[in-house]
Amino acid sequence: MDVWAIPQILKYTEIGLLSLTVCQYLSGIMRCCKCIDGKRTSKDLTEKPKFILSVLLLWNFGLLIVDHIHFQYNGFLSGLMLLSIARLFQKRHMEAAFLFAVLLHFKHIYLYVAPAYGVYLLRSYCFTASKPDGTVRWSSFSFVRVISLGLIVFLISALSLGPFLALNQLPQVFSRLFPFKRGLCHAYWAPNFWALYNALDKVLSVIGLELKLLDPSQIPRASMTSGLVQQFQHTVLPSVSPLATLICTVLAILPSVFCLWFKPQGPRGFLRCLVLCALSSFMFGWHVHEKAILLAILPMSLLSVEKAGDAKVFLILTTTGHYSLFPLLFTAPELPIKILLMLLFTTYSISSLKTLFRKEKQLFNWMETFYLLGLGLLEVCCEFVFPFTSWKLKFPFIPLLLTSVYCAVGITYAWIRLYVSVLAGCLVSKTKKQ
Repeated sequence: MDVWAIPQILKYTEIGLLSLTVCQYLSGIMRCCKCIDGKRTSKDLTEKPKFILSVLLLWNFGLLIVDHIHFQYNGFLSGLMLLSIARLFQKRHMEAAFLFAVLLHFKHIYLYVAPAYGVYLLRSYCFTASKPDGTVRWSSFSFVRVISLGLIVFLISALSLGPFLALNQLPQVFSRLFPFKRGLCHAYWAPNFWALYNALDKVLSVIGLELKLLDPSQIPRASMTSGLVQQFQHTVLPSVSPLATLICTVLAILPSVFCLWFKPQGPRGFLRCLVLCALSSFMFGWHVHEKAILLAILPMSLLSVEKAGDAKVFLILTTTGHYSLFPLLFTAPELPIKILLMLLFTTYSISSLKTLFRKEKQLFNWMETFYLLGLGLLEVCCEFVFPFTSWKLKFPFIPLLLTSVYCAVGITYAWIRLYVSVLAGCLVSKTKKQ
C-alpha cells in the first residue's frame, strides 16, 4: 500500500464513523420525539413540544463540541440510549434491555444509570401487576420474564467479554475500565462535589499557612492544581479513597431508586431516576470526566418540554454543564466558535421553553438569573482579563479552578432541585393513596 494513501483512508474512515454517529443519534431523537406528550399544542410549529425537543437534542451544544470539535463519538452512544428510553416508553421492555446491554458494553460509563434500568425493568416488567395503592403485587412475579432478561444480558456479555476471558485478559480489561490509580479528579476538575471539596481544602490550607497553623514543608506545592492526572493527598480535609466515593455515590442514588421501586410512575418516573443516577454518579464518582455531564443533560431534555419545573432544572443544568466544557477547547481560534455556539443554543433553549410555559410563573427567580449571568462575567475574567495579569505565570490553574467551582455550584443546585421534586412527588402520591 502506498504510504501516501494512509491519510486518505483515515480521512474517509473518520467521515464514515461521523456519518454513522449522526444517523444513529437522529434515529434516537426521532423515536423519543414520538413519545412526548403533545397536550400543549400550538398552531406554530416552532412552539410545539416535539419540535423544541428535536432542536434541543439535535443541536445540543455539548454534543456538538465534544463530537465534532473534540473528535469523539458520544453521539452514537447517546443515540442508543435514546432508542432504549423510547422503547421503554413504548413498553417494549425486551428491546430496551437489549439496547442498554449493548450500550453498556460499548462504554462502561453507562454503568452510572444501570440501577435505574435494573430496578425499573424488575418492577414494571418482571412484576406484571400492582396493588390498588401502587405497591408491588408479589404474586405477579414472572420467572419467565426474569430469565428472558437474564439471557439477554448474559449473551451480550459473553459475546463482548468472552474473547478476553478465553485469552485470560479479563483482569487487564477491568484495570483499564476502572483506573483507580489516576486519582480522585481529572486533570481539569469536573464541576462536582469533589471540586468544591478540593477548593475548600485549598482555602483552609492557605488560611492555615497565614495563621501559621500549618508547616509549609508538609504541604506539597500545587498538589491538586498541577493539572496532572495523579493521586494526591488533601492538606487539611481527610483524603478521599475510591471506596469513599463509591459509598457516597450509592447513598446519593438510593433515594431515587427507592422511589422508582415503591412508586414507579411509569416511564417518566424511570427517566427522572435515570437522570438522578447520572447526576449522582457525576457528583460523587471517582475520577469523573467533565464530558459525563452529557449523560444527564440529554435525557433531561425529554422532561424539560413537559413540565415547567423540569424546564427550570434543565436550563440551569444545561447552561452550567455546557459552560463547564469550555476548557476542552482552549486554543485562540476555537474561542469565538465555542462562545457563539453556546450563546445560540442557550438563547434558543431559554426563549423556546419560556414560550412553551408562558402561562406558568417566571422560570427563574432573581438568584438563579444572577447566577446564570455570572457565567458571562466568569468567561470575561478567565479569557480576557486573567491572561494580562501577573498571575498568569504564577497561578496558571486559576481559570480552571474558578470554572470548576462556579459550575459545581450550579450543577449541585440543579441536582438538589430535581431530587426535591422527585421525592416530593413520591410522598404526595403515597399520601393520596392512603
